[in-house]
Amino acid sequence: MSDYHSQTRSIPTGRADMAVDAGLRAFMLGVYNKMAVGLLLTGVLAYIVGTTPAFMAAIFSGPQAYLVMFGPLAILLISSFVMRNPSPAAANIVYWSVVTLIGIGMGALVYAYAGIPNGMVLVAKAFLITSATFGGLSLWGYTTKRDLTGFGTFLIMGLIGLIIASVVNMFLQSDALSFAISIIGVLVFAGLTAFDTQRLKYTYYALGGDQRAMSVATTFGALSLYINFINLFQFILSLLSPRD
Repeated sequence: MSDYHSQTRSIPTGRADMAVDAGLRAFMLGVYNKMAVGLLLTGVLAYIVGTTPAFMAAIFSGPQAYLVMFGPLAILLISSFVMRNPSPAAANIVYWSVVTLIGIGMGALVYAYAGIPNGMVLVAKAFLITSATFGGLSLWGYTTKRDLTGFGTFLIMGLIGLIIASVVNMFLQSDALSFAISIIGVLVFAGLTAFDTQRLKYTYYALGGDQRAMSVATTFGALSLYINFINLFQFILSLLSPRD
């Protein structure tokens, strides 16, 4: 997994901006298709869990709730250290495990918003806004001639700051800080969407047609964009939600 993330800077921008490349289009289509299926599975699981009291009680009323909450992060961290040269099958296990746990975890979000007036309308509105925003940013990242590599460090620093602020606000419970975190979260994951899309272009050229490596890159590329979408959605939903 780390090899996949480390080989994206070796291709000059000009070469990655070739106007027509059927192979690149097929590669990116594979990434987006896998991401879309992941989002569909997430939505189905979230709805089933969030609208079934028995599932809510079984999942979120004991220590197993921590598995759902922190499992995706644990999988990502462990795989990044352990999987130096992952196989397509191993990459798929990571992807679908993360997607499944996030989908189950988002059942709590469906449950919470189903219990407030127009809550599910807000969820639908946030999803549509996120889809339009994500699509526009990903398209820009794919087509821009500007090299976005330099923004990577800045975005990661922003992400770390976002995590720290979120942990602090778990204790402060400040509405003002929560609003600021949501604004910053939207900006950070908007930037990561464009950055990761361009990085995937560079990755495609760096792999030089290696089908095994491209299969792994497709899966991890879908995972990166999936995580960006989910986080962007949650922060946009937070901004749209009423504040008491």
